[in-house]
Order: sequence, then structure tokens, then C-alpha cells
Amino acid sequence: MALTIKVLAQQCDAEIIGNDSDALIESASDIGSAQENQVTILNDLKFSKFLPDSKAGACFMNQEMARLDMPETMIVLVSKDPEISFIKAVKLLHPEKQYLPKVATQASVAETAMLAENVYLAEFSSIGEHSQIGADCEILGGVRIGDHVKIGANCRIYPNVVIYDHTQIGDNVIIHASSVIGADGFGYKQRNQKHIKVPHVGYVRIENNVEIGANTCIDRGTFGETVIGEGSKVDNLVQIGHNNIIGENVIICGQTGISGSCQIENNVILAGSAGLADHVKIGHHAVVMARSGIASDIEACTQVFGSPAKDKKVAWRELAALAKLPKLIKTIKQMESRLNKLEK
Repeated sequence: MALTIKVLAQQCDAEIIGNDSDALIESASDIGSAQENQVTILNDLKFSKFLPDSKAGACFMNQEMARLDMPETMIVLVSKDPEISFIKAVKLLHPEKQYLPKVATQASVAETAMLAENVYLAEFSSIGEHSQIGADCEILGGVRIGDHVKIGANCRIYPNVVIYDHTQIGDNVIIHASSVIGADGFGYKQRNQKHIKVPHVGYVRIENNVEIGANTCIDRGTFGETVIGEGSKVDNLVQIGHNNIIGENVIICGQTGISGSCQIENNVILAGSAGLADHVKIGHHAVVMARSGIASDIEACTQVFGSPAKDKKVAWRELAALAKLPKLIKTIKQMESRLNKLEK
């Protein structure tokens, strides 16, 4: 979709610095590759090295950045929050694909299932008994929704997602391709050298405005529920075990694994490949840094690193000390050699 710079500025809360406000912008790109028909963003001085040679037709930035030397062909769009303005521009210039309401003839809907208004149900998807789908939902190809599932309004379920029985999903939820919601947790008891499966008869509850990445698995509760709180965002390839209670606005990055019965409080960040043992509590606004292993509770508003994880400053000092270890070993060997000569 092409828009004039004037319209783009109005829609994205920006002020134009430059003359050609009627020039057309067709798409968005990064500052290193943007062309004359594209808009870009400069939100960090480290990227200003691309500015002199940039061919971008327009660029979002704050008032301070606008004092830099600009290419003559670039229109500057000054914004109080350039990142949000740029996000708005991207959405305008690259609108999401919309699906007109329909139920495909190749889809399967149980007689007892209920579909609200304006639902799109693609080919080879199926909805089980007594399930409810809210208004304006989009369910793409190959999705399997089990029995007694409840999905709120304006949700998008991408292809090949599997949603097990009794799952509850709120409004404005996005679930990306091939994720599995509500499978059994990984629970066994060992008797006589055999693994006896523990039945999982609970369910998963996903609250409003949650987004779940591709190939992510969220297990049902053994009894009761596994909860993903409102506004939380879960990346691709994440494993969330049974009976976890995840708070609001939590960020869980890719390849993180969370064992069963953990409590993740509001606004926590779990960086990539973090691993949590079972029954641990992560306090609100805590940050678990990448590849950290959590075996005990983490206090609120702290940042931890390492395996086992500890305060990041302590962990970094230990890593710095480890880096000096080869030199220290060499020094000790030299001292031992000198001492042996003195003793002789």
C-alpha cells in the first residue's frame, strides 16, 4: 500500500522536516538497505554510520537525531517515540492478510460446536464437540480443535496447530503454526523398573492478548490448570510444562524450557535457552539471562545469569576470574619450579 509522506506523518504521530511531503512511500525497510520509495528508522546513534549513504525517502527519528547531517533526498519524520511511529508505519504499508468469513466445505465442525459471527475456518480444519469459537476468529488450514474448547473473539490460529480438549483461550490471541496446546505433561512414577504414566486431567487457560510462537508446546495441568497470563508473549520452540502459572506481560524467548508447577510472576523476562527446574518461583520484573539454569527461587526485580544462576554481577566476576585461570596456572607452575630449585 502506497501512502504520501504527509499522510504517513499524520497517521504515525510525526512532524515533517523537508519539502516533498507529497512523495509516495510504498514500503518500509532498515536504514542500511532502504530505497527512495521506502521509509526507515534511526533510533540509535550506532546506526548513524548508514545515514550519509542512505537512499531512504523518509526516516523516523527523535528531535536529537534530527540535528545530524541528512542526505538531501531524505525527508525527516520527527517523533517523540520513533519506534512506535515506525511500527505504525509498517502496519499501514504492510497490512496483514485478511480472511473473509467462511467455513470451508472441507472443514469439519461437530454438530454441538458453536461458531460466532464472521469466523473463517479453512480447509482441513476440524472443531470438536461442544467447542465454542468467538466472533471474527481466523482458523487456518489443518488446525485441530478438540472437544469442550472455548476460544474468544478476534483470535488467529495458524496452520497445523493442535488444541486439546477443555482448553480455554481468551480474546485477541495469536497461535503460530504447529504449536500444541494442552498435551499431557511429562509425569511418570517408577515402579519395578518401569515408568507408570501419571494421568493428566487438567487443562490450559490462555488469557487475552497472548501470542504464542511456532512449534511451542504448552502442557495441560495434572489437575487444575496451566495458565498463560494476559499480554504475555511466548517465542518459537518453547516448552511449558504442566501446572505452570505464568503471569501478565511475561516474555519467554526461544528454546526456553519450563518444568512443571513453576510460578512466573508479572513482567518477567526469560531469555533464550533458559531452563527452569520444577516448583521454582520467579519474582516480578526479574530477568533470567540467556542459557541460565534456574534450580531455586529468584527474587523480584533481579537479573541472574549462569548455571546454576546467580546475580549477574557475581556471575560475570566469576567468568572474568576463570578467563585468568590459564595464566594463574602458568604462574603457579613457574613458582613451583623456582621453589624446587631453591630447595635443592
